[in-house]
Amino acid sequence: MGVLGVRVRVADPDHDVLVVLSEAEGNLSLPIVIGPHEGVAIATAQAGVTMPRPGPHDLLLTTLEATGVGLECVTISELREGTFIAELVLTNGKRVDARASDAIALALRAAVDVWCADDVLEQAAVVLTGEDADGEMHVEISREDPEVEEDAVEQFREFLDRVEPADFEDPEERREG
Repeated sequence: MGVLGVRVRVADPDHDVLVVLSEAEGNLSLPIVIGPHEGVAIATAQAGVTMPRPGPHDLLLTTLEATGVGLECVTISELREGTFIAELVLTNGKRVDARASDAIALALRAAVDVWCADDVLEQAAVVLTGEDADGEMHVEISREDPEVEEDAVEQFREFLDRVEPADFEDPEERREG
């Protein structure tokens, strides 16, 4: 799957941050709620921004490299009680449990593939069918019971309609600048 991008869903009282994965060949997308700092880590990696000093994800990749091990790919392997479970697949054959947001940030930095288990897609994927003349994104549920997910899809549509690049600014950097 490719990383479509990081979006902020503005909703009272919280502002949810989502990373949206999309199939390389197909029309399924997987929205995953993540934290704001993780969103910044993913967005900066996707934009190719490098920091003057290594952050935690860069440090982990550098440490792996120093030990002769690389990151082969990451897998979103499970959806457990609403939480996406990921694994780092290392070049030595080992698998390491990881948060989905951290795994995606690492995959972008290491330029490796993100895979998603079919059963996770069946449970949580949506279909983005494109924009109409007004720029509104259309979302369809890929699951068998669309009524259960109606609210989630509506919130996702609203989020896609309202997202702005400034939503991804790190509040701490604004205070320092």
